[in-house]
Amino acid sequence: MKNGKIILALVDDHQIVIDGLTSLLKGHDKFKFAFATTNSGEVIEKIAQTPIDVLLTDVMMPKLPGNQLAKQVKEKYPDVKILALSMSGQGDLVNEMIEDADISGYVLKNIGKQELITALEKIADGGIYFSDEVIDELQRTSQRKKQNAEAHLTDREIEIIRLIEKEYNNKQIAETLFISERTVETHRKNIFRKTKTNSVIGLVKYAYEHKLI
Repeated sequence: MKNGKIILALVDDHQIVIDGLTSLLKGHDKFKFAFATTNSGEVIEKIAQTPIDVLLTDVMMPKLPGNQLAKQVKEKYPDVKILALSMSGQGDLVNEMIEDADISGYVLKNIGKQELITALEKIADGGIYFSDEVIDELQRTSQRKKQNAEAHLTDREIEIIRLIEKEYNNKQIAETLFISERTVETHRKNIFRKTKTNSVIGLVKYAYEHKLI
């Protein structure tokens, strides 16, 4: 921190998001923006020129995705705290950011000014902050993984589920996977038993709910 202010940097590939966030925090006595950019590829160099406390980064960016950028920042500047900003709180995406990039927080872009300020202050003080929606999604993702593990679906069975969702019949599945139709039928019976479903519609619903397709 410099002069008691939390020094921020912002990267998002949409200028309107940058304009909105910088305007939101403009004039706040606790924060100062070192820089804001739409180019994730120049963030490392900019931090070298202007040290920061917290980096706010979009997750889905074309040049350098947020998880890769966050990982590079933490490797080069381990003291910089990272707050991920996203339209999506998809559990697998959040887990990837936590495990690979050691982020301090993850919030959705629909949060209000006060929640953003709370998140930034907590992270700058060495804490962590995750939006309630993100925490809920992490819990749902954990539950789905637990249920998938309990179902003990094999990779081949998941392959077949994905082909069933594409409306392949047994003959087409057999030809695609180079196995016999009898083997496909056996797999189908095992799949319905393991997923506790008894129709194609029920199976496809299960597959979507458990992120198999």
